[in-house]
Amino acid sequence: MRRRILKALVRENLLTEQQVEEALAEEQSTGESFDRILREKGWVTEERLLTVIHRKTLWPYERDLTKFKCPDEFTSEVPLHQARKSMLIAIGLDDEGTFRVATCEPFNYYVMDEIGKILEAEVRPILSGRTEITNFINRSYAGKEGDTYQIDRDEIDDDILTDLSDEEGTEDILNDQDKAPIIRKVNHLIFDGYRMRSSDIHFQPLEDKLVIRYRIDGLLYTKEEISKDLQNAVLTRLKVMSKMDIAERRLPQDGRATCKIGEEAEIDIRFNSVPTAYGERVVLRLLDKTSKTYSLEKIGLAKEDYRKVNSLLSYQHGIILVTGPTGSGKTTTLYAGISKINSPSINCITIEDPIEYHLSGISQIQVSEKKGLTFAKGLRALLRQDPDVMMVGEIRDEETARVAIQAALTGHLVFSTLHTNDAPSSVTRLLDIGIEPYLVASSVIPVIAQRLVRVICPDCRSEYEPSDEEIGEIGLKRDDLANGLAYLGMGCDICIETGYIGRTAIYEILTINESVREKIINRSNASEIKTAAVASGMKTLRTDGARKVVEGESTVEEVLRVTQLDV
Repeated sequence: MRRRILKALVRENLLTEQQVEEALAEEQSTGESFDRILREKGWVTEERLLTVIHRKTLWPYERDLTKFKCPDEFTSEVPLHQARKSMLIAIGLDDEGTFRVATCEPFNYYVMDEIGKILEAEVRPILSGRTEITNFINRSYAGKEGDTYQIDRDEIDDDILTDLSDEEGTEDILNDQDKAPIIRKVNHLIFDGYRMRSSDIHFQPLEDKLVIRYRIDGLLYTKEEISKDLQNAVLTRLKVMSKMDIAERRLPQDGRATCKIGEEAEIDIRFNSVPTAYGERVVLRLLDKTSKTYSLEKIGLAKEDYRKVNSLLSYQHGIILVTGPTGSGKTTTLYAGISKINSPSINCITIEDPIEYHLSGISQIQVSEKKGLTFAKGLRALLRQDPDVMMVGEIRDEETARVAIQAALTGHLVFSTLHTNDAPSSVTRLLDIGIEPYLVASSVIPVIAQRLVRVICPDCRSEYEPSDEEIGEIGLKRDDLANGLAYLGMGCDICIETGYIGRTAIYEILTINESVREKIINRSNASEIKTAAVASGMKTLRTDGARKVVEGESTVEEVLRVTQLDV
């Protein structure tokens, strides 16, 4: 079978005869399966290899696993670390008791047999891509405790916490079988946070315990509690990971680390510690470096708003401002816009703090206050780099605002963010920090305000009949809803009993037309600018949120939660 597959790859000019012999020789000497060898050497793409294997073996090939559900028998018997290590996950259970197991290395018979022994059942291979399997494993084990590392207090030794202080490179937090109990426990907590889609992990000392909380889809959930006598060991391990000073416990500190999750994912972790009454409080911000950046079509824009934003991106000069509180998805929207217009004929440069995701073909600069590289200084330097498009991570002061406006007026398209509650407030914010009204009116093209609302979990989504008062709070009438029904999530294992999984954005797009421009020139307040904008057709955040309710994406409660000030 191996020979037939390899010959097919040669016939399709994907491999040479020499590469075939080399792969077979390496398989013989190392014991690794030939499909893994081909993938690791990069000779054949995973997609082409799996397609050929599918044709020759007639094993099913599932390119999308989102429609499947992992049997509970699999997640209860197979530990999470075993599923990750083997890169195998069941996507179904036949009536005969045979597990249909997704794999990207079907000729690695050893791991297939190992899983079969654990399950005490037959297993049948189903071909699927490595990324799909990784995501399916994360979804299937989300909300389940998985592996629990028991910490024996007698084994804890302060020396083991400092031995790693000189480690360099990227640590694989799943490869911890030979590590000390505290290290394994911390790795387990970080990996749990990753697979449960956490953006932040909080280690909060209280009087009698250390509480670990995860921020998932914008809200905090308590994960577990650790006894007080283990607190210093856990926090010291975090400081060692992030290269902080473990002896300094009276001042705030910042640190960072990069960790691998198995062979696929790589996460950047930003650490911050502050001293509190009951010990140091440490918060980790998780940034998945391997996650995809969203396209403009998939960030939640309504069709009409998408056409509007798409046309604004065609401008040759001006400022496109995105506004909202921290964690509202502003950077994602800016990345989506830049990715839309990026091409070899355009010179696009960004200056950010921090660089959250790396964009192909775009020069990205990291702000460094300690070294004197501020947004304003970096932006001035960018102007001498012959840019067509620039992105400034945030307008924080008058100096940065003036340089950005000057760039916009001299023929550059500038993307940036502000921290305000709605779009009209961004205009008045620029006026308040000292920018003249005529400069704001002539340089700003649109202001896009946004919030993130949680999306109803598709696995436990259910219809219900809301009251007139409930939907009236977001400006809807019963006739606006299909059959007078709305939707909510009942809670399940997949969504960790929250009823929601993932988030999407709601938008308020203020285009600077003549009526709005007149209000700006006259230094009108935000409410007057908003009235003029609404009269010109602007949809408010709450109105766009109501659209999400009508479409069954989110709930009335969720829209009200994120648009409290939009009245």
